[in-house]
Amino acid sequence: MSSPFRNAYFRGKNSKMNRNLIKHKLILTLTLISLVIFASAQNILITDQGFPNEPSIMMDPQNPNIILAGANINKYYVSLDTGRTWTGNSLQSPYGVWGDPAIAVDKHGDFYFFHLSNPQDGNWIDRIVCQKTSDRGNTWTDGSYTGLNGTKAQDKQWFAFDPEDNTIYLTWTQFDDYGSSNTGDSSSIMFSKSLDAGDTWSPAKRINRINGDCIDSDDTVEGAVPTVGPNGEIYVAWAGPEGIVFDRSLDGGETWLEEDIQVDPMPTGWDYRISGINRSNGLPITICDLSNGPNRGAIYINWSDQRNGINDTDIWLAKSVDGGDTWSSPVRVNDDETGHQQFFTWMAIDETTGYLYFVFYDRRDAGSDSTHVYMAVSQDGGNTFLNRRISEEAFVPNDGVFFGDYTNLTVHDGIIRPIWTRLHEGKLSLWTHLTTAEELITSTTSPSGLSSKATFENYPNPASGLIYISYKIHNRSHVSLSILNSNGMVIKNIISNEMRGYGKYVEEINTDDLRIPPGVYYIHLEVDGKLHTERQVVVE
Repeated sequence: MSSPFRNAYFRGKNSKMNRNLIKHKLILTLTLISLVIFASAQNILITDQGFPNEPSIMMDPQNPNIILAGANINKYYVSLDTGRTWTGNSLQSPYGVWGDPAIAVDKHGDFYFFHLSNPQDGNWIDRIVCQKTSDRGNTWTDGSYTGLNGTKAQDKQWFAFDPEDNTIYLTWTQFDDYGSSNTGDSSSIMFSKSLDAGDTWSPAKRINRINGDCIDSDDTVEGAVPTVGPNGEIYVAWAGPEGIVFDRSLDGGETWLEEDIQVDPMPTGWDYRISGINRSNGLPITICDLSNGPNRGAIYINWSDQRNGINDTDIWLAKSVDGGDTWSSPVRVNDDETGHQQFFTWMAIDETTGYLYFVFYDRRDAGSDSTHVYMAVSQDGGNTFLNRRISEEAFVPNDGVFFGDYTNLTVHDGIIRPIWTRLHEGKLSLWTHLTTAEELITSTTSPSGLSSKATFENYPNPASGLIYISYKIHNRSHVSLSILNSNGMVIKNIISNEMRGYGKYVEEINTDDLRIPPGVYYIHLEVDGKLHTERQVVVE
């Protein structure tokens, strides 16, 4: 039996192998054309009715075919085919449905819609409401609520679910008097939890040390997005007069830190101006790695600000590996040259791999206010990032049309579904993108360092048994070659940083000997640190 790895060095242009290369190159080209055609239809319109904005989206990890989304003020949308088609409806509650949609799912597959209130017999946004569906959005409970405190306003809530016991944790901002400039009025970060799947809630409690004002700007405390650690810890960060600060509870929310920990001074604040956007912010998102990967337990905080100038808004990430005691300096997520606007970021983590994903609006590719949507991915715990444009067409927002305060993103087991708002011909619409981890990772790599795309080929494709990987290098170089599965995880290193001289090489891989089952894989070739990737299909 032949070895699964065999090097061959070719120099004759009339060899039988070179004639086969021409044939397989044609097959590969046709395959790539078909992939491009398929990829061009990955933007999916969810709705263009009712001026939707401020979207939220969630996938059921137990059944990724089921995805629910929400949008201002009282709309929800259901997909039963992983986001390819959608049906929409309106949510109703005796407590009123008044925006800030936050869609969640629990360990049993029940979905939740958290939102603000506007009850007929109460006050505008006087509580945080939780409604639940156990039948994929066909019916909803009337809802429970937390945070009711006289006439005080309860705003900008978000959730976290403990994956072990299904406890729901909720944090939000309480305003003594929303919009007031009276120095006697303040804003606070509030916390409540439910032990019975949202039927009842604990009394709301303040968890922040330093209050903010009520103006709804830089010195207001906002952006509290909780997350759960691997041992049931509750972590949360928010922005306010001290920049971005962090708090935690190790006993299910009963007690919190006496002093909030500063993560970043956020020198220009969280409330900033973006041309064409009615209202924009850089409020933080907090998540924790619960995967079994090398970064398990790491806490990440993602936000945007204008520390590099009002015309250079950037996306940032800070990381803690000691439970939030200390934080890294912020790392820039967007990888463009300086001088462009990136804003309305959201972050999610794939708990099966520990990969970090980001979605944000981006103006690097177009002039003036023309806006695209980008995603970024980090495979190494937030040290490096790959950026990819996912929107098929740019749009130009109008500050006379309210865009909401956030985008959103849901990820599980390599399936990625962002959601964003778009303005076209005076009409708002809601969109998602059909992408996977392997598509996002491979589409962001570049053949830089290789003389041309044709210097790296994998054939036949699809293949059964033997796969040949042909490449040519023009200078003495360090070469690495590996096979990745559909989630972007390395399953076999074929060449590990070997020094190779000038010439053309062909590596032979025997999928039977390596026990590689049928499926989609990716071939990574690295030459002196420059990476190139090709898709490979293995069949029986």
